[in-house]
Amino acid sequence: MTSEQPGRIPFNRPFATGREHRYIDEAIAAAHLSSDGQFSRRCSQWLEERTGAAAALMVHSATAALELAMIVADLKPGDEVIMPSYTFVSTANAVVLRGATPVFVDIRPDTLNLDERLVEEAVGPATRAIVPVHYAGVGASVRELEEIAGRWGLWMIEDAAQGVMARLDGRALGSFGALGALSFHETKNVTCGEGGALLVNDTALVRVAEVARDKGTNRMDLLSGVTAHYTWIQQGSSYGMSELNAAFLWAQLESADDLTRRRMRLWDAYHEALLDMEEHGLLRRPVILEGVAHNAHMYYVLVEDRTTRDRLIDALARKGVQAVFHYVPLHDSPGGLRYGRSHGALSVTTNVAGRLVRLPLWIGMDETQVATVADAVRSALSRPRSAVGPTGT
Repeated sequence: MTSEQPGRIPFNRPFATGREHRYIDEAIAAAHLSSDGQFSRRCSQWLEERTGAAAALMVHSATAALELAMIVADLKPGDEVIMPSYTFVSTANAVVLRGATPVFVDIRPDTLNLDERLVEEAVGPATRAIVPVHYAGVGASVRELEEIAGRWGLWMIEDAAQGVMARLDGRALGSFGALGALSFHETKNVTCGEGGALLVNDTALVRVAEVARDKGTNRMDLLSGVTAHYTWIQQGSSYGMSELNAAFLWAQLESADDLTRRRMRLWDAYHEALLDMEEHGLLRRPVILEGVAHNAHMYYVLVEDRTTRDRLIDALARKGVQAVFHYVPLHDSPGGLRYGRSHGALSVTTNVAGRLVRLPLWIGMDETQVATVADAVRSALSRPRSAVGPTGT
């Protein structure tokens, strides 16, 4: 943990339960520090039980999980994958590394997730997969996307990096598609610094995913005694999670329910504190649709325009509050222009990216600090402006 200046409220502060050191010591004593030790197995089993996945493969990041998913899907040069532009670069990089093309589709103005109403018209003869991103731990419209994928014979691969402990219609995010990627980065609700998991929801894909994760070899067969010979079978890479990271993560997963409850209290406190500002048209709060059980991964607000966003971030910084904006849309980034293509104008994506501000939310904050942040937002946006509706118009 890093020290803080007196009165400063950072955007994020990683949380430790207090058991992490003990479990890391146990891992060291067991003399198994690479992947697939006792703590890795515990984490995998916990995720399988909580999500219903046929297998949960522990990997070193959600980036690795996405790359692994694209290997399992056997993406090839010339293939296309539909995804939002408003996402982290790893979503697109995993596709580009296979020689395939990201096709960027606009997001919904309410949840900021991939707009399912625009997806089918983006499907073409080269389309191989749809990748919804569950922004802020709020479930995308996966039921509708599943139907589209089924009609066209496409893969649905969920980028659920922000979705650990979140659910949609009672099911865990990451469990709807054939494959789902989770993140345990230090900015996530449950963390080990750097880490991730690939949820394999189709039993027919488990072996190919295991082999691809282990550098394309039959290492798991060797470890389980199925074979006496170690050999190269298919394409793959070194994606396994270190046992030290898994030991840290296990302490977090043991407390995942409590951590989620504590984050939800902070999220709810923000939502209540900022209600009056939304009613006066100064900002828009997150929209949570029916059937969505989010995980309080982040609390963001949408303000009137980019100038207001920058003014708010600067004003909060002067009061010791670290707030940040989020993704720079991929579709008009240098990499996006070089490797991908846009379907449609992506006007909502561009609009939202210039107006969104993420507020501090981490275990260890209290409701007094939430009130301090909310008061600072109120002070910075005190001059009434035009109403901020779902589309920002």
